Amino acid sequence: MRAVTYDAYAPDNSTLKVGEAPEPKLGPGEVLIRVRASGVNPVDWKVLAGYLDPMMLSVFPVIPGWDVAGEVVALGPDTPEFRVGDEVMAYARKDTVHAGTFAEFVAVPAVHVARKPAALDWAQAGGLPLAGMTAQRALDRLEVGPGDTLVVYGAAGGVGSLAVQLGRDRGARVIGTASERNHDFLRALGAEPVAYGDGQDERIRALVPGGATAVADFVGGQLETTLAILAEGGRHASVADDSVETHGGHVIWVRPDGAKLAELAELADRGVFTVEIARTYSLDEIGDAFDASRSGRTRGKLIIVP
Repeated sequence: MRAVTYDAYAPDNSTLKVGEAPEPKLGPGEVLIRVRASGVNPVDWKVLAGYLDPMMLSVFPVIPGWDVAGEVVALGPDTPEFRVGDEVMAYARKDTVHAGTFAEFVAVPAVHVARKPAALDWAQAGGLPLAGMTAQRALDRLEVGPGDTLVVYGAAGGVGSLAVQLGRDRGARVIGTASERNHDFLRALGAEPVAYGDGQDERIRALVPGGATAVADFVGGQLETTLAILAEGGRHASVADDSVETHGGHVIWVRPDGAKLAELAELADRGVFTVEIARTYSLDEIGDAFDASRSGRTRGKLIIVP
């Protein structure tokens, strides 16, 4: 099968290759998925750079990618949950970094797989799992509900835009930080936009003089603003700043979970949210996709289509 691989860490795209790789072996309780779309996430190039080496074992050559949507083409022993031909999606992170989703096929434990929602096309479904489940887990940990004022940093990004929509569905008032060019986009999602950068805490406080009851940081480096805008007794969480724990916050690291992903699929089919796609790339354009992700200026999801 064709796949993206790398055989050494690198701070850039210099070790990325596209070529033939062995088709995955299929173990008990696993499904083999023909990949139709895979979401690109910042963690993909951070793993390539070796940033996660202290916590995760990489077995080279590595096929990167943790998101997938596609069709089941084979079943491992004792896998009654699915049938060949099912359209599915998964957050396919494994304990070892080795056999990822930027390829024509990937094997995934069935317990990590959910059926693709009919409301989403392949690209949208391929971009949902990691981003959607990260937003979902953050809002779950923050116990966001009716009456909350939720501030979302990085609200126009892949995770942030989903958190905005999920927060609105839970009955919260949502304020989102983004560049001014994305403010109309945020308004369309149901958020009140605030320009990020210097003075954002004053701009947020002007909207919420009493302070926010919940803050979700999908950018990092926002703790000073969080402490300035958080109401007494408010809750906060970050996916990119461990220091929040020293101030009562939560660090979010999403887990593969087919049941939680199925909850998102149901919400998608009910029209609660959609997945914004910034651009799709072929396997051969993986370097361009990683560069776009590194820029931090994309609105919505970047997608690889084999």
